[in-house]
Amino acid sequence: MADAGDAVREVNHAFYAAFEARDMDAMSDVWEHSDRVACTHPGWPTLRGWGSVSGSWFALFQGPQHLQFVLTQEHVEVAGDTAWVTVDENLLGDQGGATVAAVNVFTRDPDDGGWRMVVHHGSPVSRTVGSSPDD
Repeated sequence: MADAGDAVREVNHAFYAAFEARDMDAMSDVWEHSDRVACTHPGWPTLRGWGSVSGSWFALFQGPQHLQFVLTQEHVEVAGDTAWVTVDENLLGDQGGATVAAVNVFTRDPDDGGWRMVVHHGSPVSRTVGSSPDD
């Protein structure tokens, strides 16, 4: 059986693959379908509950912007049946690029043992002139 950290990393990567592919079915497979889920897209208010969160993904997937993610600074922590990933999402799109600092929280499903996302929070990173990611 795979190490829990590896399993969480795999689900985290599946989240970004679903986002890049604009695949609502794959995105749905990553998330827990409950009222306790929350999602904060950069610049959006926090959405709560699977209905609101899934609606946001549907709306984003209908938009004109196609995004590619280059993930850096990915760090996985597991504590029992809860895990979180901190990662920098380096976005490449039709309208240029940007970096978003994200935190993704997962819980282990008691029925099948799989990991499901319960929180995604993305915050834009602003760069000042002369700054670098190592500053």
